Amino acid sequence: MKALQYREIGAAPEVVAVPDPVPGPGQVLLEVTAAGACHSDIAVMSWPADGFPYQLPLTLGHEGIGTVAALGAGVTGVTEGDAVAVYGPWGCGTCLNCAAGKENYCLRAAELGIRPPGLGAPGSMAEYMIVDDPRHLAPLAGLDPVAAAPLTDAGLTPYHAIKPSLPKLVPGATAVVIGVGGLGHVAVQVLRAMTTARVVALDVNEEKLSLARAVGAHEAVLSDEQAISKVRELTDGRGAQAVFDFVGAQPTVEIAGAVSSVEADISIVGLGGGGLPVGFGLLPFEASVSAPYWGSRGEFHEVLELGRAGAISVHTETYSLDEAPLAYQRLHDGQVNGRAVILPNG
Repeated sequence: MKALQYREIGAAPEVVAVPDPVPGPGQVLLEVTAAGACHSDIAVMSWPADGFPYQLPLTLGHEGIGTVAALGAGVTGVTEGDAVAVYGPWGCGTCLNCAAGKENYCLRAAELGIRPPGLGAPGSMAEYMIVDDPRHLAPLAGLDPVAAAPLTDAGLTPYHAIKPSLPKLVPGATAVVIGVGGLGHVAVQVLRAMTTARVVALDVNEEKLSLARAVGAHEAVLSDEQAISKVRELTDGRGAQAVFDFVGAQPTVEIAGAVSSVEADISIVGLGGGGLPVGFGLLPFEASVSAPYWGSRGEFHEVLELGRAGAISVHTETYSLDEAPLAYQRLHDGQVNGRAVILPNG
C-alpha cells in the first residue's frame, strides 16, 4: 500500500510503498477514508535529531476516518464494513485515568511504549491503518468522512480545552480565541454553540479573521501591538473570563495573560513553545493557567454529536495521498485556511 512517511530528520515527508498491515489479536484494520493534516505533525517534523521521540520512518496522520476492513482474533463490537472515526490518544485502558475515559492522560502510556497513531504508531496517512483496540473507534453514524476527520483532533482538542471553563462563560462574559487556524476556528464555534459569552478572535492573518467572523466570532481583532488595548476596551477594562491560545508562542501567551480578567482561565493549547509565568502579581488574582492535551473518550463522542447536530463544522480543503506533501508544505507556510484533509483511497 501507499503511505505518507516522515523518513529522515529535517526532510519533507514522502509517499512510499509499504507492506499491507495485518491486524493482530484484538486489533482492527481500517481502510482509510480521510485523514487530517495537523500543525502537530509540523512540530514533529521540525524537531531536531537530538531528543527526537519517535522511531523513523513514521507514517503520519493522527486524525483518521475509515471503514473496517478486517478484524483480529477476539475483536467484538465492530463488524467489517462499519464506517468509524478513530480516537487518537491511546492509553493502556486500565489505569485510573483510562478507567475514567481519560486516555489522553494515561498514567502508563510512556512506561508501556503506547503511542498515538501518527505520533509514534503508524498513522492514518495511508491506504490502511491498524487500530489497537475497538474501544478507540466510534461510529460515524451519518457524518461525512471529510467533515468528521478533523473533529477527532481539531474538534476534540478545543472542546476539551473549553469545557472546564463553561461555568465562567455566563451571559456578559467574554472568551478570547488566539489563532484562528484549524483548531481556533472550531473553538469559536464550540463557544458559540455552548455559551452565551461574547467571542473575540485574534489572529495576524486577515483571511483567518474573516473565517472567524464567518463561523460566529462577535469580534475579530488583528493580533498586533494594539490587540491588548482593543480587548480591554471591548471588555470595559475587565478583561476576558477565559482565553484560549491555539498558537502558544511567547508573544501570544503574553497577550493571553494581558487580556485576562480576575479569576480567568488561560488555556495554552498551541505548541509554539511559549511560557507564561505564574505567581503573585504576575497575573490577575486567581487566574489559572493550563496546558490541556487532546480529550477524553467521552468527549470524543460528544464532539461527534456536535458535528451531527450541525453545531460545529470544519472548513476543509482536500488532497489525494500523492498530494499530501503539498498539503503539509501549504500548512507550514500558513496557506491552509481551516484544515487540510487527505483522501488516501480517492
